[in-house]
Amino acid sequence: MVAGEVLAEIEIWHTRPFTPTRRLSIGALNLPVEHSPGFGGLLLGGIVAQHFGEIDDEVVPDVHRLLAQVERGERVVQPRLRHRLQTDRHGLAKSVHRLHGNENELKFNFESNGSELLQVLGAIYSLERLEDSARRALSSVISRAMRWRGPLDSSFISFLAGNASANISAMADPRAWALELLGFPAGTVKPSKRQVQERYRAVLRSVHPDHGGDALTASKSIEEIGEARRVLLRS
Repeated sequence: MVAGEVLAEIEIWHTRPFTPTRRLSIGALNLPVEHSPGFGGLLLGGIVAQHFGEIDDEVVPDVHRLLAQVERGERVVQPRLRHRLQTDRHGLAKSVHRLHGNENELKFNFESNGSELLQVLGAIYSLERLEDSARRALSSVISRAMRWRGPLDSSFISFLAGNASANISAMADPRAWALELLGFPAGTVKPSKRQVQERYRAVLRSVHPDHGGDALTASKSIEEIGEARRVLLRS
């Protein structure tokens, strides 16, 4: 069982495996997308990465076409990929997927009670409920997730988010996290490029093993300090 705060959640209602009729409905969604991809984008990417490799190769091209249609906000004619999207959930089973945060660590919890294709379709169709800008941004996250092969660990989260840090603070508010990590005083809003470089060099020096830093954690610390500098210089 995964403990910790629920940061994002999605319900996918669907027919059970091997049922002749194939129906799908999107239930409750909690998909925060602030500071894209946000916790919601990470969850959708996790769902797709977890299940995409198990779907039939013959439907993969149509899955990509469906994602492109949803990204553009086009009307999707039903049924699609042998499944019908509907609002009625009577008689359907439910899969629930969550992203948890515990002590600055992110963990996925998948409760899949239907086929792999149903889970992927549920993640894609959930984009239709988002604003245009968020839908476009998270479509690219889902596309990246389709290419992932490996465990859904911190490396996967960094891959989806496009940065070197996978902790909760960095995902929730990258700029505030970067300011704190580089030691800027409370209330600092937009330091200059010179100030960022100065703080970066000072903090880098403090964590480097040659200057007394912990050799066991230096590599990770140096990576995160570099990411904090990148966040501040690009914003």
